[in-house]
Amino acid sequence: MEKTEHTGTVHLVGAGPGDPDLLTLRAARLIMGARIIVHDGLVDPAVLALARSDARLISVAKSRARHTLPQEEINALLVREALAGHDVVRLKGGDPFIFGRGGEEAEACRAAGVTVQVVPGISAAMGAAAAAQIPLTHREGASIVTFVAGQCKGLADQDWAGLAGKGRTLVIYMGVKTAPLIAEKLMEDGLAPDVPVAVIENAARPQMRVLRAALAGLPGMVLREKVKSPAVIVIGEVTARSDSALRQFALEAQLQA
Repeated sequence: MEKTEHTGTVHLVGAGPGDPDLLTLRAARLIMGARIIVHDGLVDPAVLALARSDARLISVAKSRARHTLPQEEINALLVREALAGHDVVRLKGGDPFIFGRGGEEAEACRAAGVTVQVVPGISAAMGAAAAAQIPLTHREGASIVTFVAGQCKGLADQDWAGLAGKGRTLVIYMGVKTAPLIAEKLMEDGLAPDVPVAVIENAARPQMRVLRAALAGLPGMVLREKVKSPAVIVIGEVTARSDSALRQFALEAQLQA
């Protein structure tokens, strides 16, 4: 498609973990003023409700089994709308450059001569940890944090040794469906079966749940509790430092006394 006299700008905007109050001011302003919003399925309806009444909302929702649009077609959609002279807000859950494929979309736009602006958002890892009061780093618990995609290709062939353990926190995105493989992989690569784990489902939303287990019990807990996305898995000693964890441990101690 040829450029019009005016080429629009594509704004890659992070919507954060769900609560509209966690949007940046710039993200909120862009959403409220946009005429075209191309959004992911995990963007909370309360965030989309900020859009103007005449805005065109285009869902490109993805799931493990189904894509509304393949990524290449999403890239083409953004370029097509911008070359037609439209400014576009590309709204993504969390942060657009952390497992959001924002880098691919930015590259496609730049290759077509379309200006791209990136508005960072609170990532799922940081938003979920904060909502659950789990410190991803702690002077007495962890000085290293690693983010991993739980649905990446070749997961079984990767070397995860050293990603978690003493002084380290591991946060796994998109790991609900692959929880059995993740637990098996980490233990095979040297992580102790009794390392504490927290699963945070629907972070920063009214229906949020924080579920806990030892690493070896992670697959069973996910199955038993019927955990569904969006959820992140946090592995490491810091998961025992949240307020809810301390209350749980205190209750267990009272029951055992």
